[in-house]
Parts: sequence; structure tokens; C-alpha cells
Amino acid sequence: MSVPPPSTMQSQAEPKDDGPEATQPSRLTVSARQRDYLNALKASGVRPSTDLMALSIGSYVCQARAAKQSEQAVRDYVTPLVRGDVRNNEMNAVAPPPSEVDSVTADYIRIATERLC
Repeated sequence: MSVPPPSTMQSQAEPKDDGPEATQPSRLTVSARQRDYLNALKASGVRPSTDLMALSIGSYVCQARAAKQSEQAVRDYVTPLVRGDVRNNEMNAVAPPPSEVDSVTADYIRIATERLC
């Protein structure tokens, strides 16, 4: 396998020109089920940093459920994602309190199981 010479490789620092669509921010398209899940999260007081992050966490819950993982395995898998999202949402370098992470994790798991999976 040969590597092309530098003059033929596009630098990662140079933006790729894909036309006018490339300059438009992309919109997240969600299904009715996904919208219901996002609305249920917000109604329960969960404030995800982004809809995409909330959908990713919900997807992890559903994947773990489909794989017949135990309740503890689901929680162990999702908790670090939720902790990072809570920290990002609060824009705080200090880790959020464990009680807050536990509560939000339980909400994510319950709502994803009920509304998304």
C-alpha cells in the first residue's frame, strides 16, 4: 500500500467545498417516537445538552435492552454518558453530584424504555 504524495492529499485543516449546502447548519430530523421521547425528557425535568446527545443516550439504552442486559448493566453503561452530558449542560469543570447523575440516569433509562425502545 502506498501513501499519496503530500501535494495530492487534502489537508484536514482546509475546508472541503461541497457547495452551498456545506455552509448551512444541518438540522436534526426526528421521528414522532423520537420527538415524544425528547418531549418526555423535558417534561420530567431532564435538560440534555443537545437533542442529538439525548437521542444517543436513548439509543444506548435501547441497544442494551435489545441485548437483554441486566438493569445494572444498562445503568453502568449509560451513567458515564449521562454524567458527561450533565457536566456539559452545566458547563462546569467540577463533576456533578452523584445523586443528580443517578436521578437523571434513572429518568433517561425509564423514559427511553417507555417511549423509545
